Amino acid sequence: MTQQPHIVGVRHHSPACARLVAERIRTLRPAHVLIEGPADFNERLAELYLPHQLPVAIYSYLSGDETHRGSWSPFAEHSPEWQALQVAREVGAQVRFIDLPAWHDAFSRMENRYADVADAQHEERAEAYERALTEKLSVQGRDALWDHLFEDGCDAAELAQRLATYFDHLRGEDPGSLGNQAREQMMARWIAWAMAQPVEPGRAQVLVVCGGYHAPALARLWQGLPAELPATPEPSLEPCNEGGQDDRADAPLRFGSYLVPYTFKRLDAFAGYASGMPSPAYYQWVWEHGPEGAAHRALQHVMQRLRDKKLPASTADLMAVHLRAQGLARLRGHEKPLRSDWLDALAGALVKDALDAPLPWTYRGAIRPGTDPVLVQAMDVLAGDTVGRLAPGTPQPPLVAAVAAELAAHGIVLRGQLKIDLLADADRAKSRVLHRLSILRLPGVRRTQGPKLAMSGERTEVWSLAEPLEQQAALIEAGAWGASLHDAARARLEDDLRQAQGRIGPLADGLNQAAWAGLSALSDSLLGELQGAIANEPRFEALGPALSVLHTLLRHGQMLGMADAPVLRVVIESGFDRALWLLEPPAAVTPADMDAHLQGHLALRRIVADVLAHAADTSHDADAPKLLDVEPARALAVWQRKAADASAAPVSRGAALGATLSLAGRAAHAQPHDAGVNEAMQLLHSLPAPVLGDALTGLLALARETLSSEPAFVAGMDRTVQALDNADFVRAMPSLRAAFAWLPPQERGLLAEQVLKLHDAAHLSRRALTATHSGEAAPEALAQARMVEDAVLARLAAWGVTLDNNDKDFDGSPRP
Repeated sequence: MTQQPHIVGVRHHSPACARLVAERIRTLRPAHVLIEGPADFNERLAELYLPHQLPVAIYSYLSGDETHRGSWSPFAEHSPEWQALQVAREVGAQVRFIDLPAWHDAFSRMENRYADVADAQHEERAEAYERALTEKLSVQGRDALWDHLFEDGCDAAELAQRLATYFDHLRGEDPGSLGNQAREQMMARWIAWAMAQPVEPGRAQVLVVCGGYHAPALARLWQGLPAELPATPEPSLEPCNEGGQDDRADAPLRFGSYLVPYTFKRLDAFAGYASGMPSPAYYQWVWEHGPEGAAHRALQHVMQRLRDKKLPASTADLMAVHLRAQGLARLRGHEKPLRSDWLDALAGALVKDALDAPLPWTYRGAIRPGTDPVLVQAMDVLAGDTVGRLAPGTPQPPLVAAVAAELAAHGIVLRGQLKIDLLADADRAKSRVLHRLSILRLPGVRRTQGPKLAMSGERTEVWSLAEPLEQQAALIEAGAWGASLHDAARARLEDDLRQAQGRIGPLADGLNQAAWAGLSALSDSLLGELQGAIANEPRFEALGPALSVLHTLLRHGQMLGMADAPVLRVVIESGFDRALWLLEPPAAVTPADMDAHLQGHLALRRIVADVLAHAADTSHDADAPKLLDVEPARALAVWQRKAADASAAPVSRGAALGATLSLAGRAAHAQPHDAGVNEAMQLLHSLPAPVLGDALTGLLALARETLSSEPAFVAGMDRTVQALDNADFVRAMPSLRAAFAWLPPQERGLLAEQVLKLHDAAHLSRRALTATHSGEAAPEALAQARMVEDAVLARLAAWGVTLDNNDKDFDGSPRP
């Protein structure tokens, strides 16, 4: 009879399964212990036996020019895989990880190797089986079901039988996804190899520790496979043909695995991380002290937390929780209260109001909004705040040493606050280092004060620096992006820009970050992607502010290393063409979008003005390169058509005309200056009073230097306003006020002087136009009052009531 391997299917991070694994290995003393884990780490298993403080994880990554993915294989003391590692060494067994490397395509949609789910596309049958069990046993949720069946302290033989039955029904004959099939084929080949090896008398041949979902399949698959030592696959970007896209990239791939410190918070399923078991702190107490000891510590810590948070937690409440838990355990057939019993007792004794959300231990994933604060705190306590630490000497990626060297070279200590003068060369270098760390999302590095835009002109930044416990893990994981701080930050930034998916706002923010961090050179493939992505931006108002930022960086970014950067050229040229295309059709401009719309016109005008000025400066040099590959004539033509389009928004018509006026004299075939002023007045006279100010806003926003000090324009505006009757003046006043707000105070003063001259009042101070005299109403109030009185008189006239000529107007003036 052929000897069979001992396959122990487990639920990851289950204390019951961990005890079973340890007991089986000590009893059977197998020659080989094969563990579901990354096979590419086998040559470095000694790193796992260093004196780490758990939890820790193996972080594996695959990173290329267009792809980045990472996966964790976490270990806690109560993890079956960790106990297998420790006890196998204790009995002298050979230990091997037998699963595919975590950077393999089979893990392309998995962040956690030890996830509890079977497979997103193939778990419907498993979920149906679990639902049927929960209904049959009257328990709520898969975690309560697991505790009820397996964490009740039964002996090893009964536990093994229960697990085998459960996982056989859970998997059935389902072949699993292509990704799971690839993993199981790899694990089965390792089993076949180990089963063919010679073994000492008195020892079992092979013991396998794997996720219970894989156990039934592995028991079938290993037979008949070749006995050769399986080769670890080389990394590639071939898709596993299961709805995925081909992410193949021409750039060299970076891949590898490192140990990282882990935390109970990340391990907890209720944080949304899909680990095998929830509440890792509780199950660590179960591992160390048994169910009764765990319950004692859980209640102690929960009640203390509630009291610290000023939530209800009296001694009477504690007694009520204890009594309820004992009663629930007896009702449910538990020898001792289990985790769900204690949590249900907490909810029943301490929550006094109706629940707005399901009990958080009855589902998987992040806690839902509306959950009672008592329950939120209880779940947080049971999750725990334990943070792992790596033993000294644990290998780390080159980035860790590179960052330490950069910080030391610039005299940066990650402690307290750091104030930076951006105009000092040494401080600017510090700022670049900190911005690169910020791009890598390094905890403990946070800018608390400073300009948003890299070319804002402000000179001070303030950074809050610290070394939180999670910083080491984050830095090791960031090593997947590159070996140096510059390369890692650049690769992470490129990935962020790809994630923008053509949205110009996040794209401009990312390139602004690149300016802060001194990362002007980005990959050629990304430049091509950005150029195509810009072509899909649907809103002119989104393009405007972004183009303004990017053009400023291109023209004035010498200090930041961004002047004439190719990435800025690509985005600006593409954005320029797209903006003109979006501007051409008539479209309404809402008040909320008005400022962004004008920013778009201003950005286009600045680009055209720069290109025209550069062309004039280099007209004698036929070989001089273009500043930007854009066509000013096209922009001028679009503006002229927009200004003449009666169906276009008034603010857009005014801005378009203002752009052409402000560029008069620079462009070929420019119209005479007087003709431009006359055209502006014709536009304003053609519009109804309520939108008169909108068109004026566009004109002044784009051409205030040309129009605000031009006597002909001031005189024309004065005549236009005087021609308004009371009703139209009231309707026009709000938008007119907004229009003149575009003028700086000094220019408003010059405009006031011109208005006074028009009315032969040059001897008065310009303040005379804005001063409020005692007893007089403001102009708009006066106009409003006249409008109301005119309406009253019209109504009286309709009734045949007339007033004598001697009657006075409301302000005391005689009414004709």
